[in-house]
Amino acid sequence: MCLAVPGKVMEIDPAADPPMATAQFGGVRQRICVAWVPEVKVGDYVIVHVGFAISRLDEEEAMKTLALLGEGETQEARSPDQDTSRERHRDTQ
Repeated sequence: MCLAVPGKVMEIDPAADPPMATAQFGGVRQRICVAWVPEVKVGDYVIVHVGFAISRLDEEEAMKTLALLGEGETQEARSPDQDTSRERHRDTQ
């Protein structure tokens, strides 16, 4: 399964080729490629997939998405006995 998550652009490296920026995901900062969103500015939110910003989005939409991702983490934490493929595989060994 693939996942793209919103991050806030904290700084842009104007000398980098391809264009790079630093984005914040919660408390984690990560260097990302912004070649596909050349209009991005510091303070913008972008959707990032495997280190590449693939689109911009407004702050309201970013907050909604982050809240949904947080709900998923909370639900997962409440269901420790949830059957996952990894657990099934481990039990069969």
